[in-house]
Amino acid sequence: MDLTDIGSNQIARAGGKGAHLGELSRIEGVRVPPGFCVTTAAFERIVTPLIGEQAGAEIRRIVEAVELPDDLVAAITDRLFALGDKAACAVRSSATAEDLPTASFAGQHDSYLNVIGADAVLDAVRRCWASLFTDRAISYREHQGIDHRTVRMAVVVQRMVVPRAAGILFTADPVTSNRTIATVDAAFGLGEALVSGIVNADVYRVRSGEIIARTVSAKRLAVQARPEGGTEERAVEPERQEQPALTDAEVLRLVRLGRHIEAHFGRPQDIEWCLAGDEFQIVQSRPITTLFPVPVAGDDGNHVYVSVGHQQMMTDPLKPLGLAFWQMTTPRPMAEAGGRLFVDVTPILAVPASRDALIDGLGTRSDPLIGDALRTIVEREGFLPPPPAEGPPWTPPGSTAADPIEDGPALVTELTERVRASLAELARDIRTRTGVDLLDFIRADVQELRRIQAEPRNMQAIMAGMEANWWLNDHLLEWLGEKNTADTLSQSVAGNVTSEMGLALLDVADAIRPYPDAVNALERGSIEELPAVARDAVRAYLDRYGMRCAGEIDITRPRWSERPAELAPMILSNIRNFEPGAHQRLFEEGRRQAEEKRRELVARLRELPDGESKAAETERMIDRVRTFSGYREFPKYHMISRYFLYKQALLEEADRLVRAGVLADREDIYHLRFDELREVVATRTVDDRLIGERKDAFATYRTLTPPRVLTSDGEVVTGSYRRGDLPPGALVGLPVSAGTVEGRARVVLDMAGADLEPGDILVTAYTDPSWTPAFLAVAGLVTEVGGLMTHGAVIAREYGLPAVVGVEHATRLIRDGQRIRVHGTDGYVEIL
Repeated sequence: MDLTDIGSNQIARAGGKGAHLGELSRIEGVRVPPGFCVTTAAFERIVTPLIGEQAGAEIRRIVEAVELPDDLVAAITDRLFALGDKAACAVRSSATAEDLPTASFAGQHDSYLNVIGADAVLDAVRRCWASLFTDRAISYREHQGIDHRTVRMAVVVQRMVVPRAAGILFTADPVTSNRTIATVDAAFGLGEALVSGIVNADVYRVRSGEIIARTVSAKRLAVQARPEGGTEERAVEPERQEQPALTDAEVLRLVRLGRHIEAHFGRPQDIEWCLAGDEFQIVQSRPITTLFPVPVAGDDGNHVYVSVGHQQMMTDPLKPLGLAFWQMTTPRPMAEAGGRLFVDVTPILAVPASRDALIDGLGTRSDPLIGDALRTIVEREGFLPPPPAEGPPWTPPGSTAADPIEDGPALVTELTERVRASLAELARDIRTRTGVDLLDFIRADVQELRRIQAEPRNMQAIMAGMEANWWLNDHLLEWLGEKNTADTLSQSVAGNVTSEMGLALLDVADAIRPYPDAVNALERGSIEELPAVARDAVRAYLDRYGMRCAGEIDITRPRWSERPAELAPMILSNIRNFEPGAHQRLFEEGRRQAEEKRRELVARLRELPDGESKAAETERMIDRVRTFSGYREFPKYHMISRYFLYKQALLEEADRLVRAGVLADREDIYHLRFDELREVVATRTVDDRLIGERKDAFATYRTLTPPRVLTSDGEVVTGSYRRGDLPPGALVGLPVSAGTVEGRARVVLDMAGADLEPGDILVTAYTDPSWTPAFLAVAGLVTEVGGLMTHGAVIAREYGLPAVVGVEHATRLIRDGQRIRVHGTDGYVEIL
């Protein structure tokens, strides 16, 4: 097929590169070197029959030696003659799974430049086919989850361009993701010099038609075409080495061309270009696959978005039904991007009286890196809108809550019992609902959930524990020079449903331990094969905690009650690592340490000036911490419990839709919004195409790393810890649970696969309550996401685990099995 006959919708025939080049050739004002595509039909006819069970190297040998049929040889030869007698060509791989929004496959398949003569072109076509089976291409497909059997290879043949300069244009900044900044990399000769890394490129950054930064590098080598075919490295004349490869006018002209291409494709592009004479020719354009999408705003003004996932300890994407439930549950409007939720904090940042409360609140309770990123934006002149002329400043939730009544235990008991009664009522009433009535009933009950969560005394109880924690840390540091004293005082508090959940799994281990056959069944991941006593212990645990799971804020995630085998590794770990009765021993040991710390602090305070008053106030705050800090985890337990009741009822409705032939699979409802699901239930019809598109989009979102802070320009604004008191090479984070511990790092991304032993230090991206059972088996905790009052910090303090959270890229910088030291008091990690 001629390139001009190919469009972007023909990836199955022309591969990713061929489809993009064909589409580029149709854009007015864009020059693409002429050529043609040997389509995937040739691959399927000639190569597919040769592929058996051989290893990649054997397949490559067979394909490179295959004899091409006469009709294909004639078709290629005729097209070559049309390009020009003995014209030099570029012969380029174009697989069906490359240059996609989710996977670029950049450099994974082979291409050949300056190929001269029909025989050489035919040989290059074979080698392009064979490159589908290189080790790097096979491993890349496996990493991307792409089935090898579904991929086909087309080959693009184009007239060779011999440029004086070549390079890459990104229409969005590839480092910051800022869509308003384009970057140009340029070097002399062919672009292979940049791709292979043999030269440093000239780099230009352009915004609003102006070059805002430039770096002109010394370019000592260039890749040039050889007269007899192929390419070679040549030295650049000394007097040219430090000259720019492009003039400023050429840079700006190239960026304008790039914006034109970007507008055509509708998303930022990674563009390969050549400058031959005075004309830019485009030899590739693909979507930049690493950019995080920008939330849609209702105006053209600047906006600042803060990630909800980083505050909720769940940075994975949510399915559409999960997004809808979270937005229904929370009162604040939220923006969406990449399957994640964001809060637009621009109006708060614009008001000086409220911005400090926001930054300090997020930085202290949630994530210090969010706070620092917001400070960076505030310091930018002209980015934020002017403050409104009137209206009260924003105040953080709970900051105006009245002081709780002194009878704290009674308040906590009253709040928890009221919620449990409400859950029992919901469980009873929801069973009788079906169809549209069920959807309407759930929507109304979500309002009851919101009412309970927003009840003033609920916030009083939460804030009482948090503020007492901060008071103790601040005052005891000032009076006694002790850091993070509240951490020890928070151990083994009463009423923490999340820490109790971890300890209760020790009781399950006790019930299973006496039965060797039960242990063997667990090792196979089977719960149903357990003897009755052990099975009853698991079921009793699930009756109380089975609504929990990893990523539980997404209602669509499978719960432990739905997949009880996910608990098997943690139960086995408890059987291996603990003696019978460990639940009570561990809890009592934590309570004893907290009480000893209380007595020690009070005795030392009484020896200070005004010591009796300081000791009395400190004891009052310790009582508050031990009364209220356990309640901190209860509102989320309540929300997740309600979510699970909703989910069970909705899945029963989905089963009815499957039986009626409306849905193909019960879990298809996860890819519908709540209102869309109601419409499906009402009309008994569904748009299968929409569900398919949503599934594809979700697969794309899973490949993206969400930012903590994002602007409407698409810029990912990163914060930092501004500290200079650390040892060389230390990984800095936030100290959230005091103490220092050394041990083996276990880098775990999925709790279901955790193999933890006593003394290990758990290193992971984030933890939510489902990770609590793993905390019992480890000596310390390091996470990439978190703050002082997030789940991992609260439970680490209660269990007495030294912990540092918010350590950027911890799961990449720390290798599994390395020995590390966690400084939970000072907030850093050393790799030993």
